[in-house]
Amino acid sequence: MTDTTLFTPFQLGSLSLPNRVIMAPLTRARTPDSVPGKLQQVYYEQRAGAGLIISEATNISPTARGYVYTPGIWTDEQEAGWRQVVDAVHAKGGRIALQLWHVGRVSHEMVQPDGQQPVAPSALKGEGAQCFVEFEDGTAGRHPTSTPRALETDEIPGIVEDYRQAAVRAKRAGFDMLEVHAANAYLLNQFLATGTNLRTDRYGGSIENRARFPLEVIDAVTEVFGADRVGIRLTPFIEIFGLSDDEPEAMALYLAEQLDRRGLAYIHLNEPNWAGGDTTFPEGFRGRMREHFSGGLIYCGHYDAERAQQRLAENTADLIAFGRPFIANPDLPERLRTGAALNEPDQDTFYGGNEQGYTDYPFLDNGHDQTA
Repeated sequence: MTDTTLFTPFQLGSLSLPNRVIMAPLTRARTPDSVPGKLQQVYYEQRAGAGLIISEATNISPTARGYVYTPGIWTDEQEAGWRQVVDAVHAKGGRIALQLWHVGRVSHEMVQPDGQQPVAPSALKGEGAQCFVEFEDGTAGRHPTSTPRALETDEIPGIVEDYRQAAVRAKRAGFDMLEVHAANAYLLNQFLATGTNLRTDRYGGSIENRARFPLEVIDAVTEVFGADRVGIRLTPFIEIFGLSDDEPEAMALYLAEQLDRRGLAYIHLNEPNWAGGDTTFPEGFRGRMREHFSGGLIYCGHYDAERAQQRLAENTADLIAFGRPFIANPDLPERLRTGAALNEPDQDTFYGGNEQGYTDYPFLDNGHDQTA
């Protein structure tokens, strides 16, 4: 490749990145006790060549969970485990953000503490949605979600505080940045969307009201990290897990304005083809996002090097996030830079398991120590 824009440095908030190849958050379901360990240290350290690693989605509390074997950040043990991961990435010269997660209604009583109902903005079940549970025989697998209960108005500040406490732990663990997960039909996305938020209190109805809770979360975590070290992930126009929205662009642009006023470091937009369809953003949407937000814009969604370069060249994106290519190519930035062939990911090992399909993918340099 002759155009090296993708491989030039970028100032993301107050963090200097060596390149614009971002590792997207990727749920891998390999922490049976919710505590990151040696396996995660190796996995993330191998991928330290990314401009920024965004961690797998990490539960902010026991009630935030919808998938077993996913990590958390609400206990001392989890914090210590993440500290070792961060230290391993930093030792290789990398940078890493922690993505904070609450699934909302994409859960089931089998995953929730004491078998309680999952929570959501409204008591609406996600049609076709599945979570990941552990069955009585000790096996794990997908399971339809259950009907949630609607959060009481006075419960919402408690969840905001869960986010803040997660940010406190993330800062102590040494993370360089935070990403608030407000995408993919999980809790904050459920509040944003008209089809999942039927509330009549100050958290429902108008765009301003539906955005209130996610913005309160942003305000809470930026008090801890500083706005210049915080980003948010959004998925306007996406329709998965039964989520629908009548005002996706209006909400996205309103959020962009509000986040710009707060000086947020970046907005990370997961494109609507995330689930494998052909849907893309409406014509001109990326340009309108650029007009409304002056921070970094990250796009993610089935990108290869050529499409990534095109997006940067047209100045609608500052960085491009890669998901599945990073699963199979720990040295992805170097492969993209040199035009080397990419390893194909093994979909059978995406979720759960051990080293296979996790830390055993080959590097271009066969002499690389994959377990350092």
